[in-house]
Amino acid sequence: MLTLNLIREKRDFVIERLKIKNFDAAPLVDRVLELDLRRRETQKESDALLAEQNKISKEIGMLIKSGDSAGAESARAKTASLKEESRRLAEKLAALDEELRTELVKIPNLPHASVNPGKGAEDNFKVREGGTAVELPADALPHWELIKKYGIIDFELGIKLTGAGFPVYKGKGAKLERALINFFLDEGEKAGYLEILPPIVVNEDSGFGTGQLPDKEGQMYHVTADNFYLIPTAEVPVTNIYRDVILNSEDLPVKNMGYTPCFRREAGSWGAHVRGLNRLHQFDKVEIVQIAHPEHSYEALEEMVSHVEGLVRKLDLPYRIMRLCGGDMSFTSALTYDFEVWSGAQKRWLEVSSVSNFESFQANRLKCRFREKGEKQNRLVHTLNGSALALPRIVAAILENNQTKEGIRIPEVLVKYTGFDLID
Repeated sequence: MLTLNLIREKRDFVIERLKIKNFDAAPLVDRVLELDLRRRETQKESDALLAEQNKISKEIGMLIKSGDSAGAESARAKTASLKEESRRLAEKLAALDEELRTELVKIPNLPHASVNPGKGAEDNFKVREGGTAVELPADALPHWELIKKYGIIDFELGIKLTGAGFPVYKGKGAKLERALINFFLDEGEKAGYLEILPPIVVNEDSGFGTGQLPDKEGQMYHVTADNFYLIPTAEVPVTNIYRDVILNSEDLPVKNMGYTPCFRREAGSWGAHVRGLNRLHQFDKVEIVQIAHPEHSYEALEEMVSHVEGLVRKLDLPYRIMRLCGGDMSFTSALTYDFEVWSGAQKRWLEVSSVSNFESFQANRLKCRFREKGEKQNRLVHTLNGSALALPRIVAAILENNQTKEGIRIPEVLVKYTGFDLID
């Protein structure tokens, strides 16, 4: 969430920047400022009462020593009255704090200065593209037909076991999935990321810390008996490792990665564009996360973009990198790059990664700070994450783009992981 200091000192700036995200922040910002003023006034009143109580407490001791028992008793009565008033103010202060936080978390993160205005995907800016789209024959099959032909993924069995959007991977399909996970993890390790194997269910505090709650609770699977949530991405547990942590500046950047299954309800998703592997309720993903110094977070972002670009290049997939416009960005992001790969048989671009800098927005929720060497003041870190990579659409593109009369060719970089070079 945004810091109160920023909203107090730059009200108009905050409102203007959020127009880039098509968000009318003025009513919320003014409500936050009103609550903040009331809270500070109540705190001042409470502090004055406490000072008065302390003063009278000292006077009671002096009155007792002087033998003025009547005066001491009168002072005690006044102290009791002040304590009751302090209790009332403490309750008022707690209520104001809760109301202030409730309103504050409704305000999105400010977009970076490079973010263009726009309504949706059609207004995103293409940064660059790479790779060469293969020319497929007219009778080329989409991946949902290929997986039936070769028996490598079973959607019907997934429906029997769980429901739609929970496929079962078989034989070479399962091995291809595992190969991609290991390839992504090995490449991440080469790039300096520490592998983390986190829980795949998190508590409410973790969901709040990275911004999934209260913004996206309808998209998450909720284990109501324990008030746990199945993770939508490894970003949530891996970033929350640093909740309520103070780091030293020399420890930055912290670079972690995690492979996890991911769960998303995707309520309301339907149509041809979500067929097959295009959109699932459960899928595998390797996530990279950085905790960075504020002065170097955009260098870290470019490094992460280059890392993901290297992965799609090595898989020999045609790709493009899009800088998202304000209307297509997430609630928490300051700047996001999406990676899309070309799906030859579907003849459309498939999003396979989002790489984002959240600046201090998540860190303020997480209370993740750092201290410069020789300084006493703590500062908020910047947090970043990216898919490196999400597997379903990568698998879809590999299957479609590499189909031949003999079978589906495995990208050369994966053969040492799969143990075979052809699905036939």
